Formats: sequence, structure tokens, C-alpha cells
Amino acid sequence: MTAAGDDKDLAARFRRLIERHGPMPVSRYMGESNALYYDSRDPLGQAGDFTTAPEISQMFGEMVGLWFADLWSRSGRPDAAYVELGPGRGTLARDALRAMSSQGLRPPVHLVEGSQALRDEQADAVSQANFHDSIETLPDDRPLYLVANEFLDALPIRQLVMTERGWRERLVALAGEEFVFAAGPNPMDDAVPEDRRSQPIGTVIEACPGAAATIEEIARRIDIQGGAALFIDYGHLLPQAGETLQAVRAHKKVGVFDHPGEMDLTALVDFSVLVEIAKRAGLAVETATQGNWLSAMGLSLRMQALAQRSPEHAAQLKEAHDRLVGTDAMGSLFKVMAITPAHSARGAGFG
Repeated sequence: MTAAGDDKDLAARFRRLIERHGPMPVSRYMGESNALYYDSRDPLGQAGDFTTAPEISQMFGEMVGLWFADLWSRSGRPDAAYVELGPGRGTLARDALRAMSSQGLRPPVHLVEGSQALRDEQADAVSQANFHDSIETLPDDRPLYLVANEFLDALPIRQLVMTERGWRERLVALAGEEFVFAAGPNPMDDAVPEDRRSQPIGTVIEACPGAAATIEEIARRIDIQGGAALFIDYGHLLPQAGETLQAVRAHKKVGVFDHPGEMDLTALVDFSVLVEIAKRAGLAVETATQGNWLSAMGLSLRMQALAQRSPEHAAQLKEAHDRLVGTDAMGSLFKVMAITPAHSARGAGFG
């Protein structure tokens, strides 16, 4: 049970809303919880709730920067902009920009971030950054080299559940003071792809309208302006059913109803849907596991070079390398999707 509180207690506010207006969609519960969570704290690092790849090692951001620099060089060295969605502490941008600069690419920086607390940290890491509340205000007069790492997984998802009466939207309801899942009253069979409708009772499928809209807009811009986009997130490359919504607090998994607004709610990204959206827009799309992509980009060679320069950090570098590429760590669970114009150079690392 989540303790009730005053108006600042999101759990208490959710209870009042449900009591007055009935159960709410999972998408609203997740969206409002994450909005408060990200706006009120720095969630990263040992003192936060989770650690992302850029915080594990500078090598991750360097591989991203070298990927863009290589593509930029093979595309005629255009006057492009660097864009990052949900830049965290600015660590990825800092490391990527340093690697790009070593290859002659020094683009203006545009960061899409809604949290003022995180903007302050990003400004410390990347002093020349221009900030945006949404992708709509990004430059429209030049190619965009855009990266989003662990951005899509935090966007609100919609859940549908198979019941004895067919597919229904999954809602958040109350049982006494406890939050529980419940099936909505309205038929939702038409919202389920025909080839996925026949499922056992209790099966949950998820969709992320925000991720789809993001890919549509980025694909539209790249088609018109040129550039490339790199999306890195935990997810799956093939369609699958099943509930993936999870909550993390203080580096531990907790119940999704335990601390609304005080924990990180995420869900696996369905890259199969996003790939099709980009392809329908006429763009080239490539995918890989994070482990395979980083290995193809030369992560091991970079680790060896850094270890030779600082032997005292060799063990730490090896540990970070293995965490980023290991099949039992982030290497298999995390996927990489690259989007480029159909008739331009393709990005490295996809085989």
C-alpha cells in the first residue's frame, strides 16, 4: 500500500481522481508519475535510481561520437547540428562531442530536455548547449545528427489485456486503498493487429504512441533535412506479447504502484513497430544489439588504448567494457536502431 498524503502526494491525488472519475489508463498513470519523477530530481548515478551506459564509461559516448563523425565525413562534411533527446546529465553529449571534435566535427548542440534540474547539469557538461522543450523547435535549416539513449523506454505506454469478452484497455483502479489493474468496459479488438488478436486470456500487449510519434517526426525531418538518428534502448526487435512495465528505485526493482512520482517507470521498446514507421517514411533503417554494435565500432580497441594510457584503470575499463557488451549484461537486452536517408551513406557497425 502507498501511504496517502497531501496534494503534493501523487498517490493520494491518483486515489482522489479514481474515486471521482473512475479508473485511469495505464498511460496516464505512467505519464504523470514519470513527469513528476524527472522534474523533481537527478535520477542517475549511485545516489539516484539507475545508471545508464554513458555513466558507466566514457567509451560509450565516444563510440556514438565517432559513429556520427564517420557518417559526416562520408556524407561530404555538411554543416549539421548535434541533437540529443533526454540527455541525462549531459555525459553522453560531452563524450560524443569530444570524439567528434577529434575528427573535425564541431556542430552546434541542441538538447531536448524538460527537467530544469537536469538542464542545469547538462549546461555544466556542455556549456554551449541550446535547450528545447520538444523536437518541434529543433533547427530546420540543416542536417540533424540525433541520438536518444534510454529515452523511448520512459514514454507512457498503453496496455491492452485479453479478457473473456475480448480485448480491453488495461486501467489502474482501486481495491480499498490499493492500486490494482482492471480491464476497461469498452471493446478494443480493433486496436490490436489482426495477426496478434488470438491470445490466451490475461495476455497483455503494449503500445507506445509517444515513441511512434517521435520516430515519425524525426524520420520526416531527416528525409527533408538530411542527417541521421541513433536510438539506443532496452527492447525487442521482433513483435512480442507480454507485460514489460517495471519500476526502479534506488537501483532496485519495486512494484509499479509502490511510489508513484518517486520511481522510474519504463517499458521495453518495441523496435519492430518503430522500424516499420521509419521505413514507411522512405528511410533506411538498420538495427543491432548494443553489444554487437559497440564491438563493431571498436570498443575493445578503445578500451585497450585507454588501459595502456592509464594502467591503474585497466580493471575498471574491462569491467565497464563487459557490462556494455556482455550478453548477460546490457549487450543483448539493449538494441540500437539507426535511421538515415535512403540514398545517403549508411552508418557503421551494422554489418
